[in-house]
Amino acid sequence: LASLIFQLRAQNQVLKKGVVDEQANSASLKEQVKMKDQSLRKLQQEMDSLTFRNQQLAKRVELLQDELALSETRGKKNKKSAESSSQLSQEQKSVFNEDLQKKIEENERLHILYFEADEQHKRLEAELRTRLQVLETDAAQHQAVVDGLTRKYTDTIEKLQNDKAKLEIKSQTLEREAKDCRLRTEECQQQLKNLQAALGSRLEESLCIINEKVPFNDTRSNRYNALNVPLHNRRYQLKLRDLAGQALAFVQELVTALLNFHTYTEQKVQIFPIDSATDTISPLNQKFSQYLHENASYVRPLEEGMLHLFESITEDTVTVLETAVKLKAFSEHLASYLCFLRKILPYQLKSLEEECESSLCTAALRARNMELQRDMKRLTAVFEKLHTYISLLALPSTKPEGLLRTNYNFVFTNIAASLHGFHDILQDISKHYSQKATLEQDVPTATQKLITTNDCILSSLVALTNGAGKIASFFSNNLDHFTSSLSYGPKAGTEFISPLSAECMLQYKKKAVAYMKSLKKPCADSVPYEEALANRRVLLSSTESREGLAQQVQQSLEKIAKLEQEKEHWMLEAQLAKIKLEKENQKLKNSLSGHLTETIQERSVLPNVAEQKKEMTEKSPREPIKSTSLAPDVDCREDLIKNHYMARIAELTSHLQLADSKSVHFHAECRALAKRLSLAEKSKESLTEELKLASQNITRLQDELMTTKRSYEDQLSMMSDHLCSMNETLTKQREEIDTLKMTSK
Repeated sequence: LASLIFQLRAQNQVLKKGVVDEQANSASLKEQVKMKDQSLRKLQQEMDSLTFRNQQLAKRVELLQDELALSETRGKKNKKSAESSSQLSQEQKSVFNEDLQKKIEENERLHILYFEADEQHKRLEAELRTRLQVLETDAAQHQAVVDGLTRKYTDTIEKLQNDKAKLEIKSQTLEREAKDCRLRTEECQQQLKNLQAALGSRLEESLCIINEKVPFNDTRSNRYNALNVPLHNRRYQLKLRDLAGQALAFVQELVTALLNFHTYTEQKVQIFPIDSATDTISPLNQKFSQYLHENASYVRPLEEGMLHLFESITEDTVTVLETAVKLKAFSEHLASYLCFLRKILPYQLKSLEEECESSLCTAALRARNMELQRDMKRLTAVFEKLHTYISLLALPSTKPEGLLRTNYNFVFTNIAASLHGFHDILQDISKHYSQKATLEQDVPTATQKLITTNDCILSSLVALTNGAGKIASFFSNNLDHFTSSLSYGPKAGTEFISPLSAECMLQYKKKAVAYMKSLKKPCADSVPYEEALANRRVLLSSTESREGLAQQVQQSLEKIAKLEQEKEHWMLEAQLAKIKLEKENQKLKNSLSGHLTETIQERSVLPNVAEQKKEMTEKSPREPIKSTSLAPDVDCREDLIKNHYMARIAELTSHLQLADSKSVHFHAECRALAKRLSLAEKSKESLTEELKLASQNITRLQDELMTTKRSYEDQLSMMSDHLCSMNETLTKQREEIDTLKMTSK
């Protein structure tokens, strides 16, 4: 605000000075205008007097001319008299003529002066009027600026007065806050002294305990530091898995295109320059075709190796070059495919030379074949480069001394360059082969099968070129990510970690993950302490423990099975007895039915008796006729035997149950005593573990004490810095308030 007021005042002074200067200039110009008006009036008066004098002279000239005319007329009449007076009139005429000539010259001079004075006056008047208009417009503009500045200054003055009042209030509040801060700083200093004293004593104790208890610091040794588990970056793992999935898709496209290219090349060798269907092809092309037929066994493993590498990259693991073991298998598959390319390269070159030597080959076709020979050599060289660099990337998982971390960026950059070179070579092959195919179509012996095969080869080359371009651009776009993230090293680690230490680190990581998962399990609802003690006493003193009850249930099930077997036995016995009883009853029924038939035959005379006999015969098989003497005795004997055996079985089962219950009781007591003993041993072990945890907690608290001490020291330093900054701001605000007071005064 003070600087703004100072700037406004300086501008106001400059504007005031400019306005005063303009007013002075306008006043001087007004004086000049007045003086010019006065001189103009004088010149006007002189002009008027000259015009009046001129008129008088003109009248006098006219009179003289009239007199001259009269004298001439008179002279004609009286020449004689005129001759005498001619001398006198001639003298007068000469005098008049001289006088007239002077007057005419004077009149001309006055006319010239008047015209010049009039022109100068008009020009000066026009200049003064234009200057007056300019000055009036400037004055109006300056007046508008002055009015605007006055309004602005009044507004700023009012605003500054309000700000001054606010700043006064704020300064008062800041003074109060400063007093509070001084009191707080005194309290904090006192607390700091107390804390320093307390933390100093604790620090000595902690240092003594650390020196006595802590055996070593694993971060000091690179061998042990390499085993520390790094921080898990889930986003990085997901990103890397996504990149591996994209690379797998690109490799699958390349594998499909390579399979098609080798297969269609095999078909081409079979039909050009000699068709195997009509004639025998050369032994060279036969061998070449045989090798090309084996391309799937070399190309397919590339896709499988990349798939295994993708499956090894999961969300839970740490994916770096030291842990990427599957990269070695992919490198081996690429080496086998490279051997395949080296094996078929001389046959391919010789096959192209054989095409050139045939009578159907033209000069242009021979040139295309030579270009394809160079392209195939370059293609094999590019695959050799790729295999070299990928085998270098596989070294950290097997031989860590083979590749240093500083060379990671170099290897990845060269892989990207090799992929771009691979794409360029495929573009050249596609272009040269398309030219070769167009030339082969013009051959007189070209068949539809040859044209179709050439089209298939061109389509496979286009797919191969597109796939190579995609994977090259993909690798170049993610080159920074590969070079920055695939170099794992623990904190304060300087040496390269070995694959064995990386494997141990992954095992430790799995254990840590399992431990964290176990910590994340929800805790069961806790039981009050007193109720838990009561339940524990009941559990320890009760004979109906879970295992005892399970054993009792098992024994009861065995008893039920035995009883079921006995029941089935007695059911069989009862069925046998029932069958015997039915046989005895059948015998009695047969004897009684024979006796009744004899009596009925004797009385068969009467029809009514016959009908009754018929009814009795119909009822006889349905309702057995009871014997009056034997049946009751048999039933009574069976009931007595049955009741006797049932009572005996009940008595024996009761004795057996009593014995079983006593044995179970004694067994449960024995198990309860054994359980008490095991619980006592477990409680002893838990107490020892708690003792160890308590000692560990003591060390942890001592470490926390050190950290809290450092944090308190940092906080106190920050508070002191904050107080210093507040004091500086207060002094600055006081200075501003003083300046505002001075400016307001």
